[in-house]
Amino acid sequence: MQHKTKEEIEQGLPEVLNSPINNGTLEMIVIRPEVEEREVLNNGVLNIEEGLVGDNWKKRTGETTEKDTQITIMNARLIALLAQEKKRWALAGDQLYVDLDLSEDNVPEGTQIAIGEEAVVVVTAVPHLGCRKFIERFGKDAMIFVNSEIGKALHLRGIYAKVIKPGKIKKGDAVELIHF
Repeated sequence: MQHKTKEEIEQGLPEVLNSPINNGTLEMIVIRPEVEEREVLNNGVLNIEEGLVGDNWKKRTGETTEKDTQITIMNARLIALLAQEKKRWALAGDQLYVDLDLSEDNVPEGTQIAIGEEAVVVVTAVPHLGCRKFIERFGKDAMIFVNSEIGKALHLRGIYAKVIKPGKIKKGDAVELIHF
């Protein structure tokens, strides 16, 4: 499959920027049982200790950032643009794909996000950036774009979060910012 060029990504950006600001949708749930393995779920459980139950994040993290990198969330409109086919979304390596504006202005560190009827996560300060695997799967232009100044400000590669209220989640659940 041909990767998107910088120009094609820029042309698709307006659709990404039209993502809902407060009330979005959980479009896909993915666990990574082992390195390089992906399993798309219709239902999942977010747990304070385990993160997304069944995912291997705890095996792959250091003790200092363990909780801060518990959950990875990516904008569904961006991954749709880059992956070109829904069956390729999971290759990005994230666990939750949401139709929601994940920009720094909309979801800065400390923002709480309710997912479904029970679960709540909080956005952490750890930056989520494109890497070598991202280049292999979506191309160099995609990695450069998500890691650019605008890409970082828009959190195009996604965000890290940690579970602060456990609960069951399912594809199609509401994803809402909690305003205090």
